[in-house]
Amino acid sequence: MWIKGQIIHRLDDATGGVKDLLTRAAQPNLFDRLRWFELLWAHNNIGVRPIIARTWGGGARCWLFLAQQSASRATALANYYTLSFRPIYTGEPDANTRKALLIAIARRLRGQLGQITLNPIPTTDGTGDEFCSAFKRAGWIVFRAFSTANWTVDVAGKRFADYWAERPGALRSTYARKLKKTGISTEVHRTLNDELWAEYDSIYAESWKPDEGSLAFVHAMATEEAEAGCLRLGIARIDGVAVAAQLWTLQPDRAIIHKLAYRESAAEHSPGTILTAAMFRHVIDEDRVPLIDYGTGDDAYKADWMDTRQTMEQIDCLNPRYPRALWAASKMWLARLARRDQHA
Repeated sequence: MWIKGQIIHRLDDATGGVKDLLTRAAQPNLFDRLRWFELLWAHNNIGVRPIIARTWGGGARCWLFLAQQSASRATALANYYTLSFRPIYTGEPDANTRKALLIAIARRLRGQLGQITLNPIPTTDGTGDEFCSAFKRAGWIVFRAFSTANWTVDVAGKRFADYWAERPGALRSTYARKLKKTGISTEVHRTLNDELWAEYDSIYAESWKPDEGSLAFVHAMATEEAEAGCLRLGIARIDGVAVAAQLWTLQPDRAIIHKLAYRESAAEHSPGTILTAAMFRHVIDEDRVPLIDYGTGDDAYKADWMDTRQTMEQIDCLNPRYPRALWAASKMWLARLARRDQHA
């Protein structure tokens, strides 16, 4: 198979003139769309410049979106808000074609970079193996390590009552007790306006959450998802005052929980628990989603709401042509040996 490709540094040129291939209509996964990368780059301090490697052949195409950090180092064009990072394909390539396209990308990048860090990489769908195999074939030294976890629950064909009956008794008791005591009301919005966003912003500012990057990015993303009919913004109120908020989006195969926060002053009333239950009820009974995704993070409380945990990886690719990369590789080898000794 004859594979062609190029490396470009402008997101405007990423599609090579075939603009519909990375749109919402063509890419059901939010994190695989060109618009996602454009918003990330516009609102977050990710790197010096984008590096977009793309290859095509056999009736298919592949993209890898990176952010250059220095003359010889790049990372995935991703940050805190990215819940999965993977190569993007179009044309429905088979396994051999996918492999050839990604190897061609890895070879092109080897001529320009000394180190590439990719994170967060899903493992259960084979993305981690795909990356490692391709970059090794292209001559890179590859290390993979645990990064974080992702929790999901399969709710296909269920009603909320079915799902709720499967939750731990302690969770259901807390929900019933707090709801009865405080009379918290909840609402789920599919549209976004200035008043709702001001409430979200205010709740987040008074929450336990640290500064996670760019609120302007979240606002821009939420606005676009609302315009597409894919936003679900939940608000919980006590005596009319907004005390908790959650930002979810819908994809064809799942609902994704992106952001959740509550005012510290209302913590004793468990507004987060009550709002989460309301959000689950809405997307299960009204949106009829088949899967709910709690994003990244291995927080213990997620096990109460979810059933399945998958690990996410960080993959470091080191170019043996670069002395600094070889030094980094030696440190990673020593760290790996130290971990083995600790578990021996």
